[in-house]
Amino acid sequence: MTDPSALVADLTLRARTAARILATLPTKTKADALRAASEALVAAKAEILAANADDMTNATRAGLSGAMLDRLRLDPGRVRAIADGVAAVAALDDPVGATIDETTRPNGLVLRRIRVPIGVIGIIYESRPNVTADAAALAVMAGNAVILRGGSEAIASNRAIHAALVHGLAAAGIPADAVQLVPTTDRAAVGAMLTADGSGGGAAIDLIIPRGGKGLVVRVQAEARVPVLAHLDGINHVYVDASADPAMAIAIVRDAKLRRTGVCGAMETLLIDRGFSDPHGLVSTLHDAGCEMRVDADLSRLMPDLARATEADWDTEYLDAIASAALVDGVDGAIAHIAAHGSHHTDAIVADDAAVAERFLAEVDSAIVLWNASTQFADGGEFGLGAEIGIATGRLHARGPVALEGLTTYKWVGYGTGQVRG
Repeated sequence: MTDPSALVADLTLRARTAARILATLPTKTKADALRAASEALVAAKAEILAANADDMTNATRAGLSGAMLDRLRLDPGRVRAIADGVAAVAALDDPVGATIDETTRPNGLVLRRIRVPIGVIGIIYESRPNVTADAAALAVMAGNAVILRGGSEAIASNRAIHAALVHGLAAAGIPADAVQLVPTTDRAAVGAMLTADGSGGGAAIDLIIPRGGKGLVVRVQAEARVPVLAHLDGINHVYVDASADPAMAIAIVRDAKLRRTGVCGAMETLLIDRGFSDPHGLVSTLHDAGCEMRVDADLSRLMPDLARATEADWDTEYLDAIASAALVDGVDGAIAHIAAHGSHHTDAIVADDAAVAERFLAEVDSAIVLWNASTQFADGGEFGLGAEIGIATGRLHARGPVALEGLTTYKWVGYGTGQVRG
């Protein structure tokens, strides 16, 4: 089948059938299937690495950035981590069927809100082959069928991971159509997924989750007729208050920027209180470690050899060993800067003053705010959620690391004894 619209319609119909089965499966069945899928990934390590080597060769020839190559690259340790992530999801509490709350009305009618699967989820992503496994594991455990559309740069890796996953899941009794990979790199398939709202009589995709660069997310949000759970840039800040312990500040700032520069939780802008004792040392710790620093006019007077930041720098997600830095007028200045330039992803304060820190945590409108901790903790695994589908920066349905609970919705269930409104 070569027509993208017909292809997506067929995938969606099959996914809908699988979703109805998944929604009724007991926790043990789903968990056992995920453990089988984890074992299948380990068994297919050689095939996955060979496929990834082909992708890396093609991506290098195509001139992908260092950050993109890092996201694409697999090695034995990363394959093991992908498999371990799938197994970890199997050990999590199953949200499906959980009672959110219960009330008894004056007439005796008992009403409960019960967690249920969303249904069919479409995930559109770039570069990261681990998303294939993470998304599949989370979707299955939450009782959803999933349609995966990875980027062309990772097509061979995604196919190898998908094949291993489905082999393990199917062997343990999960319908193979519960996890489907769009077999074409035709961009028209993305458009077909975005408009699969069931209005033409076909099966609908219930939720689209884009995971990739700003261009992808903007396109999805602009074209989708299906609900979207998205994050845009990770323009993350670390604000170092005058009360901060200098050694702690240096350790956090260095980790936030340089632990892994290509992840969405990496710090992109360093904000320093004018009253902090050693702004030069903070900036130097990054510069001396090989990070290109772009500084505002005030810091430029302290460190004239560094590049001057432009207005565009404050709104840039570098995903590389580059950071911008500015002096600000205390926590008020930091909050104002983040409000003007942040992306509502992850922002952190380093401070000993609890009152200042609590103001920052209360007033910075980001999905994740941290006190005396690196922004690189913006990760579902670090939050105890297992694998994540992404960091959502919107305000509805789910926010922050989206894992099992974020892939469910709820329905009201009423228990009566013959009540009528009359």
